[in-house]
Amino acid sequence: MRLPPLPADQWDETVNTALKGMLPRWRRNPEHAGTFLATLVRHPALTQAYLGFNVYILFNSTLPARLRELMILRIATLTNCEYEANHHAELGKEAGLTEDEISAALAGKGLNDFDSVALRSVDELDQQSRISDETWAELSDHLDEKQRMDLVFTVGSYRMLATAINTFDVQLEQER
Repeated sequence: MRLPPLPADQWDETVNTALKGMLPRWRRNPEHAGTFLATLVRHPALTQAYLGFNVYILFNSTLPARLRELMILRIATLTNCEYEANHHAELGKEAGLTEDEISAALAGKGLNDFDSVALRSVDELDQQSRISDETWAELSDHLDEKQRMDLVFTVGSYRMLATAINTFDVQLEQER
């Protein structure tokens, strides 16, 4: 690990405040926060700023949770981020994804036409930092303007998160 989780004896009120917008009180500790958040709190101001945006993406976005999780699984694969893929496979199940849909998303293959278009948009954003006109038009058949905007920011947010997780060498919880 390049950046290990913050040691328990360094968790203070600044860390608690940084996590307050994302986690309930019982999870704001080194044992329950998860490896990534326990690492991110090494920089409480950054943690608080990032989590404010991430809370929107996870809980207030106009995208259906199922679609959001499909896209996160795909960007996790494209960025080789095992930590993100592992966590979002579980969140995907909670959002209603089947094992087959999760496997397909990880491989970049939708099990229906809309999922295929959505996953293609993730690939395009990853490869070209833009969605092609053709894909944008196909997305427009299913998503309104705000949803398409949220799609772009969801993929970008989780690409950035994967970059941080991979660079910091954050380990899965069971590997610590």
